[in-house]
Amino acid sequence: MNDAPLPSSFDSNPDFYEENRWQKLSRRLKEEPLIPLGCALTCWALFGATRSMRVGDKNLTNRFFRRRIYAQGFTIAVMFVGSVYWEGDRQKRKEYDTAVQEQKAKEKRDAWLRELEVRDEEDKAIRARKEAKRKRDTERAEKEAAKRTTEADA
Repeated sequence: MNDAPLPSSFDSNPDFYEENRWQKLSRRLKEEPLIPLGCALTCWALFGATRSMRVGDKNLTNRFFRRRIYAQGFTIAVMFVGSVYWEGDRQKRKEYDTAVQEQKAKEKRDAWLRELEVRDEEDKAIRARKEAKRKRDTERAEKEAAKRTTEADA
């Protein structure tokens, strides 16, 4: 793992932060507002084609289907242009997210190691208490044995 701190460019850039789904959706709509417009135009053309088919106007139906194709083409073109335009920012965001994940993993690992150290210290303290108790018990047993031998000799 990389133990280096986050690059300074991430510290100075307030655009990148952890965001929830609604914040991400609003950001994406602000970045590429023409994609929802293209989707809305496509839906409008399909709705118009459906209504004109029910009425039986074949000429209007064909115009609406052409409009649908144009709207879909517009949407695809806007998606392509937007992906090319925003590629640099998406790469920076991906690098930032990777750095944040690495930082979180490092913090989690450090917390885990601290927990292990605490448990090891507790285990050592328990062993030391057991050893001290064992020594006291053996000393008591030796004193009692010595006392018995002195009483038996007397």
